[in-house]
Amino acid sequence: MKFVNEYRDAELVRKTTHEIRRVVTRPWVIMEICGGQTHAIVRHGIDQLLPPEIELVHGPGCPVCVTPLELIDKALAIASQPNVIFTSYGDMLRVPGSGRDLFSIRAVGGDVRVVYSPLDAVKIAQENPTKEVVFFAIGFETTAPANAMSVLQAQRLGLTNYSVLVSHVCVPPAMHAILGSPHNRVQGFLAAGHVCAVMGYWEYPPIAEKYQTPIVVTGFEPLDIANGILETVKLLEAGKAEVGNAYARAVTLEGNNPAQKVIEQVFVTCDRKWRGIGMIPMSGWCLRPELAAFNAENKFNVEGIQSEESPLCIAGEILQGLKKPHDCPAFGNQCKPEHPLGATMVSAEGACAAYYKYGR
Repeated sequence: MKFVNEYRDAELVRKTTHEIRRVVTRPWVIMEICGGQTHAIVRHGIDQLLPPEIELVHGPGCPVCVTPLELIDKALAIASQPNVIFTSYGDMLRVPGSGRDLFSIRAVGGDVRVVYSPLDAVKIAQENPTKEVVFFAIGFETTAPANAMSVLQAQRLGLTNYSVLVSHVCVPPAMHAILGSPHNRVQGFLAAGHVCAVMGYWEYPPIAEKYQTPIVVTGFEPLDIANGILETVKLLEAGKAEVGNAYARAVTLEGNNPAQKVIEQVFVTCDRKWRGIGMIPMSGWCLRPELAAFNAENKFNVEGIQSEESPLCIAGEILQGLKKPHDCPAFGNQCKPEHPLGATMVSAEGACAAYYKYGR
């Protein structure tokens, strides 16, 4: 724990926030794009330590939160079918679809199982050759290598009863969508350290230059986040639209090349809907056509499902940094973790869940 505890040192965090106070001269709006960073910021009160000139807004970096409603409904339709074992990470089970969630399916007899790795789902498929096993493959670039490996492993084993319901999205197109919006408020970005650990940050300099917006790769511990904010503020104050790396112990410019090659073997870039935001062109990954046998949407004929978002939920505006959870009239009233209107209230990385849990 030595190297973790160093990045949780309260005195070092206070010194860093004092330095932020020293260098800032005007108001700035900075977005942390990762839901894990959002929870760390709210949990540790980092936003309350900052000078009033710095406003942190929360981006669409929660993979559960941005999984579109129609994908949730497709998952529910597949999980309801007989002879199916539907597998998923645990935080997806309480995400509401149009009328129910995966927990509801399990409560009425559906075989819905929590796994800790997609390779666990492959093992379940091996052990249950007469059942169709589906893994809900969601996430950003971080989870894509393991999800891709599960498909390659199933192919190597000759499993015909394994498939994936894919909802992979990518960070750079979302940054383009936010910065290119006429309603954009973001002046600087804290980039997601775990995404960059896989993909590197070579894609970010053109974004910074195009929108004249500095981007700093940032980790997840309190000191990581404080240092990321400090570096971003320094760039903003100097008028420099550059990309910095405040997470060098885990991230390189090039990223993890073997992981990237595995992704390229299995996925191809495609348009993706983002829950609460809408369609962002070429913002996600789909299975390659030659791997169509592993595509659960095709196998279970659920491609045509379309769904409408709740008009009460403002998650889309929250995920774009336009509003905060407490700006939502339903927050803490019609929308609570036990009865959520949207994924941002139940996801372990959702902004609404963070504000509710830590009493903001």
